[in-house]
Amino acid sequence: MTSPHDDPRFDWQAAERDLHHPGGPDADVVDLDAARTARTTTPDHHDEDSDDGGPLLVDSPDTQRSPRFSLDAARAGQRRPILPAWLRSRTELVDVMRWAVGHLLHTTGYHLTRLPKYAGKLALRAPAGAARLVSGGTRWMFDWEGEHLRQATSQTRDGELYLKLSKQRDRRVRWRGIVATFTLAVSLAGGVAVALAPLWARWAVLAMLVTLCGLLGQPADKPLLDTAVVIPRVARLTSDVVVRALAVLGIAGITQAIAKQGQRAIAFTAPITRDGPGWRADIDLPPGVTAGDVIERRDRLAAGLTRPLGCVWPEGQPEVHPGRLLLWVGDQDMAATPPKPWPLLKASGGFDLGRPVPFGTDPRGRVISFELPYTNLLIGSIPGYGKTAATQVPMLAAALDPYAELWCFDFKGTGGLDPLEKVSARYASGQDDDTAEEGLLALRELRKECQRRAAVIKGLPKAVCPDNKVTPELARRKKLGLHWLVVALDEVQELFSHPEFGKEAGELAEKVIKLGRALGVILVVATQRPDAKSLPTGVSANAGTRFCLRVMGQIENDMILGTSAYKNGIRATMFAKKDKGVGYLVGAADDAQIVRTFYVDGPTAEKITDRARTLREAAGTLTGHAIGQTPATPAARRDTLLDDILTVVPATEPKVWAETLTERLADLNPDAYGDLTRDQLTAALKPYGVTTGQVWGTDPATGKGANRRGIDRADIADAVAERHKRRGDKAA
Repeated sequence: MTSPHDDPRFDWQAAERDLHHPGGPDADVVDLDAARTARTTTPDHHDEDSDDGGPLLVDSPDTQRSPRFSLDAARAGQRRPILPAWLRSRTELVDVMRWAVGHLLHTTGYHLTRLPKYAGKLALRAPAGAARLVSGGTRWMFDWEGEHLRQATSQTRDGELYLKLSKQRDRRVRWRGIVATFTLAVSLAGGVAVALAPLWARWAVLAMLVTLCGLLGQPADKPLLDTAVVIPRVARLTSDVVVRALAVLGIAGITQAIAKQGQRAIAFTAPITRDGPGWRADIDLPPGVTAGDVIERRDRLAAGLTRPLGCVWPEGQPEVHPGRLLLWVGDQDMAATPPKPWPLLKASGGFDLGRPVPFGTDPRGRVISFELPYTNLLIGSIPGYGKTAATQVPMLAAALDPYAELWCFDFKGTGGLDPLEKVSARYASGQDDDTAEEGLLALRELRKECQRRAAVIKGLPKAVCPDNKVTPELARRKKLGLHWLVVALDEVQELFSHPEFGKEAGELAEKVIKLGRALGVILVVATQRPDAKSLPTGVSANAGTRFCLRVMGQIENDMILGTSAYKNGIRATMFAKKDKGVGYLVGAADDAQIVRTFYVDGPTAEKITDRARTLREAAGTLTGHAIGQTPATPAARRDTLLDDILTVVPATEPKVWAETLTERLADLNPDAYGDLTRDQLTAALKPYGVTTGQVWGTDPATGKGANRRGIDRADIADAVAERHKRRGDKAA
């Protein structure tokens, strides 16, 4: 029989054919394993014209073998930091040191206040301790601990062993007696010395003896010192615990994989380690299972881990692959953990807005900051979960920069941004049309300001402005007027969905958010209704930084955090009812971050803005609304169009041509309607629900009748009535 190993060009197809037809003239019995081995063998040098070797099997042992160590693999590896994060960050180091000092002071003060209690305990336990001391000394001197062994030896009648033990006892008692006698003599001499010593020394020795005897008399289950700090005891997070928790989620892919492969179905890409006040596990889920599948079952995952919901924070890592899950399990519920104070609260002096703004903390307690210039911030959630508080944090930071100008508009009208009024160049708060008009006027001025700034930057030499954008240095040069301009629009859906101003406001905001980033103009937009009407897609799509607190569905989630965020496992729908102030922050770092915003209450915010006003007064940058100045901007042409039409079209004229109407309006108010065309009139009437149609009329120039585009006066009257009704409802 010919072995296929002898010829690398072994015809494996013929061999298998002969195996199935062994009756052939030259049939051989073929070793199939050897044949398959041969067909996976290829020559060392193989080109396109060579027919050496056979097809390479994808399931061969060679293809499944793990690649050997290589320099490229080592370069691609992730280097772990030598020092922990809190040693590499000055802010975190200061925070840790502050905590350590505070912990030491608290513990010291706690025990100092309980010194009388501890002294009483020692005094009560001293007699028992003295008895234990005398009893123990006696047992030691007379070697009573070996008495039971000697008695047992005498009962077994082992005379030789008994004599050895007796001699050993005699030797022990002899030298222990000498030691005891010497100790007693020294003690008596010390007692005489104490009796002759000053009063304070006698009390000190007595206190020392009472303390010693009290400690000896302490019961095993009743320690002397009370517990100053109760440290929660939590179970260690292990791979077995994680696999068990994942198995009960009800995800078919995980259940089937664990049933077939056991715990090997869940791969841990790194050891489970301590990460801040909790445990971190990097997990590769079974094929076909995404991190989002686990994230949306966060409550069941917490139940499987037997931990509070606020301790369990699963996150996806789509940059690795959709099935990579980062699971962090804290020692304490995030909602129950005392919030950290805002770092800028106690900082002396002002703040440079060119530096990262401290925004909140992650579940590990680390401070999360982001750069406010060169971006726009979009904040969204359902009502009551901290949008206004999140909006207030960057605005307060901007207020502490005396060279930054603030415009604040609260379309909810609850006064959440009222502390900023004293430092804002423009400010309005309310749910009425007047506030919406103020917001529209501000966006118009903002658009003009962007055009002015663009012209200024274009005229600067490249040496001063090499990247054609505002720099922190340029923002400090007052003559250029390129200071940071931060505009807050809280509950902006009230403006964008306004029947009269919404369309224009949305278009202006879209232009500003696209162009203002490089011009030092920053929008901070907050909304509770992120849909296409309430939040134009041009605004949401161009916000570089997004913060999404709790939302109820995928559409709202992706409107705030970006398209496919929900699919990639970034789901603000997982936040529970008690997770107020907690949301996903996207754009501040390479990966999405779970952040709990710093909370600044009303009185504290007032103190901060008082300090900010003082800084602005010293720098001479307090302007506009903050000092009682009214912006010199033309009022929006709001509602007057309908009223003016009713003025120029009498009730006896039910219909009128559009050309005739524009002429009459121009005669009525040349400044407002002098350049008004028929098409512009049609577009201006559209938001009110008034459309143009064919109207029969007589041309005054020719005296001939004709059909032309025009309006029905009754439609205008109905629109005015609807407007009055709506305003009356709002006022009520």
